Amino acid sequence: MDIAKCLTAVESLCTGEFPEAGHRTVELATSHGTRADDALTRERTVADFHAYREALAQRLHDRWGRQHPSGQQTVRLRLARGEEIPEPWATLSLLTDELDVWQPTGAGGWLALGVADRDDTDEIRLLAAVTATPPP
Repeated sequence: MDIAKCLTAVESLCTGEFPEAGHRTVELATSHGTRADDALTRERTVADFHAYREALAQRLHDRWGRQHPSGQQTVRLRLARGEEIPEPWATLSLLTDELDVWQPTGAGGWLALGVADRDDTDEIRLLAAVTATPPP
């Protein structure tokens, strides 16, 4: 994982046009083979991805101000109760436990950064999403 490449991808994401859906999510990094690995290997890989997210978030805090991570459990509970949560927030809440969220200057929307590690049968992914829709 290369922080400089991820920062470039995030900048590109923030300066691009929003697609018709009003949001876009990209995988900045993806694990390989952790679906079939043992629990200890997956746990270590998850820890590595979270450390990487924190390092990337620190650089984004330096640009756009420090934000507290946003826990996603409440959003999942709201979804379970039938509340309509807009995308990409609904999907991100199901994939991640917490998100770092900023409203970048001049981007006209919101940027979210999180680690998709909730599904043990799926690869671990570092996700970045931009959207015109404020977080729920």
